[in-house]
Amino acid sequence: MTDTIDLLEAIGRDASLRHASAEELTKMLVQAKASDALKEAVTFSDSLRLSKELGPIRQQSPQVNMLPDDEERPEEGEPLEVPSPSAPSLPSEK
Repeated sequence: MTDTIDLLEAIGRDASLRHASAEELTKMLVQAKASDALKEAVTFSDSLRLSKELGPIRQQSPQVNMLPDDEERPEEGEPLEVPSPSAPSLPSEK
């Protein structure tokens, strides 16, 4: 049995495989002795069938918050002050 990850990589690299019909791709996978899970995923156009072999893949969204803290937020309608990346920051005079 050929490794599923290797086959997925080969499909992604080869445009003729990437754009092949499900029927053509299934024939190729049978010849390559692919796993049943991969053949089923292609045949039924259902990538969830790969979870049998690869296990569930948890998708996590990035934990980045690009908004400033509440106390740093400008008042409604007040423009945001964005420092210029080329200008050195100087202490403000008060």
